[in-house]
Amino acid sequence: MTQTTAHATHGVELTDAAAAKVKALMAAESRDDLRLRLGVRPGGCSGLIYQLYFDDAVMDGDAERDFDGVKVVVDKMSVPYLDGATVDFHDTIDRQGFSIDNPNAQGTCACGESFH
Repeated sequence: MTQTTAHATHGVELTDAAAAKVKALMAAESRDDLRLRLGVRPGGCSGLIYQLYFDDAVMDGDAERDFDGVKVVVDKMSVPYLDGATVDFHDTIDRQGFSIDNPNAQGTCACGESFH
């Protein structure tokens, strides 16, 4: 499917492991129309909290990048907070799930759920 609307880009990176997991999750749901949406919103004990979820919509002002067929979308407000961030996926005995390494985070809370 060809998109006719040009979108801004963002500086978020997606590792090969994360892209593979996203593809597997979409295949399990028999969906190929989803994007991985990453953003920040006010909350948590340090000021901002990450949002990472599947979305089938592109909003006005979204920035989008394609990683080998996995589209990652970041809303306009979140782009500066996430520039240079890397989304990874781990599946080891001591660490499982998606993680976000963000060089813009000046500090995190004790629970690790929010940053400033």
